[in-house]
Amino acid sequence: MINYYKYLPVSKEDESWGLCVLNTGCTHIEASCSYPGKAHPAHHNFNWNTGRVLNEYQVIYITRGKGFFESDSCKRLEVKAGSVIILFPGERHRYKPDDKTGWDEYWIGFKGEVMDNLINKSFFKPETPCLSIGFNEGIFSLFNNIIEKTRQEDTGYQPMISGAVLHLLGSFHAVSKQNSVSDGREVLINEARLLFRSNITADFSPEQAASQLGVGYSWFRKAFKNHTGLSPGQYFIQLKIERAKELLNDPSIPIKEIAYDLRFESYFYFSKLFKEKTGIAPTDYRKRAHGDHSNLLS
Repeated sequence: MINYYKYLPVSKEDESWGLCVLNTGCTHIEASCSYPGKAHPAHHNFNWNTGRVLNEYQVIYITRGKGFFESDSCKRLEVKAGSVIILFPGERHRYKPDDKTGWDEYWIGFKGEVMDNLINKSFFKPETPCLSIGFNEGIFSLFNNIIEKTRQEDTGYQPMISGAVLHLLGSFHAVSKQNSVSDGREVLINEARLLFRSNITADFSPEQAASQLGVGYSWFRKAFKNHTGLSPGQYFIQLKIERAKELLNDPSIPIKEIAYDLRFESYFYFSKLFKEKTGIAPTDYRKRAHGDHSNLLS
């Protein structure tokens, strides 16, 4: 994970959409590190002793580690990986990772009458601000997609990411209900999927995933393949190939750098594997992505 945050300009037109995104980011907090960082604007910074009151909603997805949360309406509770924290405007709150574990967090700040209406209808309540949704691949992807759009700030991006936030809120509600009736094996496989996505640029292996999940690798491999149709190793490779496709669309990133960043053992191995999985070499994929078909076979 690369630490990132951004506070966004919002126009009257953006606000009139009914939901607008104010800030977003992701942070990797190591064990025993101070929290939160000091680089955020004063009105968003806080410390554990005084807490904080915001004039916006925030959703925070904890994907690794654990910590603590409390607010005016909620007594102190432990927050585990796979939890979503919802912050409400005007509600004093405080939260922090456990010193022994740290945590990884993804967050989005937003406001608007669409969310106000959901609160008025009691879909989300200050008394229950922490949702145990587990490790959900779709939700993880939504957070990442919203963050990526804020990096680019293309024309008209605000309504697009605001719609994604509404999708995110609907997913929280749906997954919470689904998890109440799903078996433990499905939850574990979803957790494994998120581990692979979280470590796509790290030296990480299916065996490490099984170890972190506290299960034997043979059992894990069989269960994972039964649920997904792919072995854990093949699933992880496929994620890397899909990420490589995204990066190849940016001509400023050298292909060797993509191979290195995604932790392939060499450029030649990456090129060979990419062609096996897609039917086309990385160099030709890049040419095709930018409309150069002169040297490509149909």
